[in-house]
Amino acid sequence: MKNIFLVLFLTFQSLLLKAQIGKPFPKMHAHKLDEKGVVLPDETKGKYTLLGLAYSKEAEKDLITWYQPVYETFIFKDKGGAFEVESYDVNLYFIPMFTGINQKAHAKVSKEMKDNVDKTLWPYILLYKGELKPYKDHLAMTDKNLPYFYILDKHGVVVYKTSGKYSDEKMAEIEKHLEHH
Repeated sequence: MKNIFLVLFLTFQSLLLKAQIGKPFPKMHAHKLDEKGVVLPDETKGKYTLLGLAYSKEAEKDLITWYQPVYETFIFKDKGGAFEVESYDVNLYFIPMFTGINQKAHAKVSKEMKDNVDKTLWPYILLYKGELKPYKDHLAMTDKNLPYFYILDKHGVVVYKTSGKYSDEKMAEIEKHLEHH
């Protein structure tokens, strides 16, 4: 009997992970640390995009584990060595989400991030303040303790999703989906 429940649970989880694949990313108004507004996915169209979203303190801790490896893989270009490191031509945004009662912390956290985050990362961090339900439902963000990562195609459609703390395996899957784009 336990095996049946386990199979049903794993099947349900698998369906949740794939539920939003093929759907457009819902419109989101956010802003960069320099206060410049960004509308997703409108401003990412024409280019593949990797988005990392977190809507709780616990999820944000795991989101942070992605910052350095993602930056090194998708943004940083080593121009000092004999061989230039190939990087990907993708949009990249990490998005802490301030929803519900957490919206009150938005200004304080924004200021703390401006004071503590390396300015080279500022263009890749968006802050969202507003309702959670449209994103939670549409993107199947079921566990508030996890960050969620989505790859959008050139039209703003979700083509891949993963969640949780950084791992080399998850990064390899993301790279596989972005290799030819």
